[in-house]
Amino acid sequence: MSPVASPPRALEVRGLVKRYGSVTAVDGLDLEIFPGECFGLLGPNGAGKTTTIEICEGLTPPDAGEVTVLGRRWDREERALRERLGIALQETQLSDKLSVEETLELFRSFYSEPRSVDEVIDLVSLGEKRTARVVQLSGGQKQRLAVACALVGNPELLFLDEPTTGLDPQSRRQLWEMIEQFKATGRTVLLTTHYMDEAERLADRVAIVDHGKVIALGTPQQLIASLGAEHVVAFSLAHDASVSLETLRAVEGVRSARVDAGTYELAVTAVHHALPALLGTLERSGLALAALSTHSPTLEDVFVSLTGRALREG
Repeated sequence: MSPVASPPRALEVRGLVKRYGSVTAVDGLDLEIFPGECFGLLGPNGAGKTTTIEICEGLTPPDAGEVTVLGRRWDREERALRERLGIALQETQLSDKLSVEETLELFRSFYSEPRSVDEVIDLVSLGEKRTARVVQLSGGQKQRLAVACALVGNPELLFLDEPTTGLDPQSRRQLWEMIEQFKATGRTVLLTTHYMDEAERLADRVAIVDHGKVIALGTPQQLIASLGAEHVVAFSLAHDASVSLETLRAVEGVRSARVDAGTYELAVTAVHHALPALLGTLERSGLALAALSTHSPTLEDVFVSLTGRALREG
């Protein structure tokens, strides 16, 4: 029997390494992204996300490893690759004096088979700002225009590096809808974000990166299930009191425990058993609660469990 062919990859990264002096920003990282999926790259500031995505975009050369984008290599077919990619960086500097329409006409001229300006303006809901100069746009409108510049070339693979950072909730939702529309056409998105609700809504699969390495990989649901917890219980104690993590880990139903700035977080299985057991433990120790809350596990909880840090910590 002939071997079964492996599915095609929109992006394949093998053994990626990037150093800046004595600092290793990316440390042997591997990734596979398949056509038609939205892939989320998550991690705290300094984890190596932006360096990784810049290498994949052909903006930064790696020190070691291989990157294959849409079956091509940057060192051999750069021009052909540029025609097939859309890139929206964390910050895009556009000419303040050009209008929205003029900006898109400029970017459109860089490609051999671009989308129409009218189509892209409609897609990013900037019709009312068509003739407005860039300097007159709000932050959310500028971000939508930056994404429009990435879309106007009719790309097969779209790179979005923290596209909604600093945006108001309405602008974030509009960008989410644009990403979903793009993906619905069978095209591929690589997304970095600090927002867990964004990753859970948009990403088919997620890689959590820390210290330049992938430390977890799977669908959002798979990663959340890996905690083995039904709920997360968060509480603080009155009068700046404290309790040992060993004591908390011994409470019925507690899978793991951590404390950060006086707030304790417990991953628990059966919350209806764990909560009474926790309250009993605290009462026997003479400790009073200042606050108590519960929530379903999130990707943020997964990251904290893996690294001991919150996702948005620097």
